[in-house]
Amino acid sequence: MASRNLLMTAVGSYPKPDYILKARAEVARGTMSSAELQGLEQKATEEWIRFQEEVGLDILVDGEMYRGDMAAYFAENLEGFELGGAVRSYGNRYYQKPIAIGAIRRPNPITVEWWQYAQSLTDRPVKGMLTGPYTIADWSFDEHYGNREDFVMALAEVIHDEAMDLQSAGAQYIQIDEPAISVRPEEFEIARRAFEVVTKGLTATTFTHICYGDFAAIYPAMLKLAVDNIDLEMANSGYDLLERFKKDPYTKQLSMGVVDVHSHILESVDEIKAGINRGLELIPADRLFIDPDCGLKTRTVQEAKDKLRVIAQAVREVKRERGLE
Repeated sequence: MASRNLLMTAVGSYPKPDYILKARAEVARGTMSSAELQGLEQKATEEWIRFQEEVGLDILVDGEMYRGDMAAYFAENLEGFELGGAVRSYGNRYYQKPIAIGAIRRPNPITVEWWQYAQSLTDRPVKGMLTGPYTIADWSFDEHYGNREDFVMALAEVIHDEAMDLQSAGAQYIQIDEPAISVRPEEFEIARRAFEVVTKGLTATTFTHICYGDFAAIYPAMLKLAVDNIDLEMANSGYDLLERFKKDPYTKQLSMGVVDVHSHILESVDEIKAGINRGLELIPADRLFIDPDCGLKTRTVQEAKDKLRVIAQAVREVKRERGLE
């Protein structure tokens, strides 16, 4: 990364190619082995790494080809959980809701091998991607702890261990996704304390992604989160949170979403440039990162690629126009 200005990244997930979806159905029917599926997931991971390099992202993600729901994926790899019935998450998408039935333990690292595989494919840094303890708890049923804070803090300990293992493996950037924080602002203090547990001892640059809720209700309190970089969807809300920054200055690194991941419409380069320039009025270029609003897994592969391409073009033009190369 020659320039530290307007670094480009992604939030985490990319759409799975058709051959992954077909392979998962075959595994469910018993006509394909899990090992064969994993080989295809590695193939898809490499394809997304190569595409990110091609368009010029600075900090890559593995695309989560091997994951389903962001909470259930961790729950099914932790002791103390079982997966319940399917519930709707958004649109017509469903996930199996985790149920805590015992003490939460992490018998083995969950994401480290996949991170190592993705990082082995590129010289650019790949983010470690974790779901935060508050969101896992909020999207689960608790039949063991009986106390919201105890449940969240137990999860914070295991997510902290996972983060430390990612750092030991060489991850320079680690993201802890917490979309649920802005949905229940009355529990913000629990989430804040959990973050302190998760990031304690980390020297890697830490991110959190927050989306879908009422940002205004937790701002400026969110600046107290023990992370370096907060990733916020901005395009979907018309960049209205930037107006709050004028009243209460934003003090951390900011990853600013500049394309709406829930829309089939492809934003123009000029629209994205206008959003970036609005951000630069308040956040210095060396603290402003540019990415989509959220994970792109709800788009088609082509839509996701098109949105990343226009982001990259817009960033290049803004950097050239402002002398930020």
